[in-house]
Amino acid sequence: MFDAFDALLLARIQFAFTVSFHFIFPAFSIGLASYLAVLEGLWLKTGKPIYLDLFKFWLKIFAITFAMGVVSGIVMSYQFGTNWSVFSDRAGPVIGPLMAYEVLTAFFLEAGFLGVMLFGMNKVGRKLHFAATLMVAVGTFISAFWILSVNSWMQTPVGFEMGANGQFLPGDSWWTIVFNPSFPYRLAHTLLATYLTTAFVVGGVGAWHLLRDKTNLHARKMFSMALWMAAIVAPIQIFAGDLHGINTLEHQPQKVMAMEGHYDSHPQGAPLILFGIPDSEEKRVKYAVEIPKLSSLILKHDLNAPLAGLDTIPDDEEPPVGIVFWSFRIMVGIGFAMLGMGMWSLFARWRGKLYDWPLLHRAALVMAPSGFVAVLAGWITTEVGRQPWVIYNLMRTADAASPLDAPAVGASLVAFVLVYFSVFGAGTWYILRLMNQTPHTGEKGVKRGDTGPIRTAGITPGPTQNPGHAETLPRNRGETE
Repeated sequence: MFDAFDALLLARIQFAFTVSFHFIFPAFSIGLASYLAVLEGLWLKTGKPIYLDLFKFWLKIFAITFAMGVVSGIVMSYQFGTNWSVFSDRAGPVIGPLMAYEVLTAFFLEAGFLGVMLFGMNKVGRKLHFAATLMVAVGTFISAFWILSVNSWMQTPVGFEMGANGQFLPGDSWWTIVFNPSFPYRLAHTLLATYLTTAFVVGGVGAWHLLRDKTNLHARKMFSMALWMAAIVAPIQIFAGDLHGINTLEHQPQKVMAMEGHYDSHPQGAPLILFGIPDSEEKRVKYAVEIPKLSSLILKHDLNAPLAGLDTIPDDEEPPVGIVFWSFRIMVGIGFAMLGMGMWSLFARWRGKLYDWPLLHRAALVMAPSGFVAVLAGWITTEVGRQPWVIYNLMRTADAASPLDAPAVGASLVAFVLVYFSVFGAGTWYILRLMNQTPHTGEKGVKRGDTGPIRTAGITPGPTQNPGHAETLPRNRGETE
């Protein structure tokens, strides 16, 4: 069945499929862990049950998302040994310890405190439970730290020595490897992306419930918090993306050439190509819609700055321009759409209509999955733009694969597709069902204003925790929070 296919191509498709499927879950769980910490912290500070209600609402969703992220991530580590054994052998002395640090410092931290976070609210003190929630959030950050350090080293490899058998060996300083030139930019850009992804999911869920009942206090609170996040973080993300792009131009110029669609060099200012159809055979972008010299202004902050094109790169070292060109535009387009939503929400707050504009709520609902699309498009840009290298300029992807036959790789790819869509599809369906449930005060059957939320948590109300306190609607339903 797979004899007509190339084993290398199938191995690349398999890893791309599994890593794309996997990153959907961390892109949500990293931001959601921090959101849960904020909710619990606000509840402890203010004593308002609404924050505890939202914490419990999102905690179940976080638990399922976290579990699916762990399971889907395990598969990728096996592929290093099955499909990419040459890469594992040569890069293992550098990559292996960094991956081990991720397990020792992040996964154990998350797993150790996750049980307390999920099941310990009525078994430990509130401060200890909050500390457990914080540790889970910190653990997700540390996990991202190490994984992105590994990926960044493959993009901008430094601090290594070549062994006699062709292995990459660590040099005098591990810190040079860990904090390689692209790592700080990639870490900031990715973490901000996860926070925006979570914000738009939370905002979309809040919008869904506001469309059903705009007086729902829990929906109003989560919608307001999510759009504050979007309004603040989206412009920061665009700025971080600009810095990341400038860093990429310095260290991986052909990736930027593909992103910009610059087949030809521009000695006196390069245009920004908004849209077009890249044609790598004719070496041009057909039907290009462009703005003169704007690419030079963005990348070098000078309208007349020269920019090299793919005509300076050997044909066998050019990345697939079409894929990189369009994935980059999808990512950037969604980023500006997120910025637009944030600005729109600020205008709605100013007008006192944040909860009274159904069009805004419908737009937030449409934008709910946008973060996932943006992060996938961003990673496609990063990984496809690095080709044909697995370790940039040092080891080609074709030289990193295991000596396997195409039918063996193809059979495992089919198995992954079937299992992933069935298992993770069911998990995603259940998460959507949980999101569809209307957030309420306390557990099922507990009326608003009852002591249920606090007694369930095993916590005695303090002076600021009046068990009879219930959130009330602002006098003006459009009043901001």
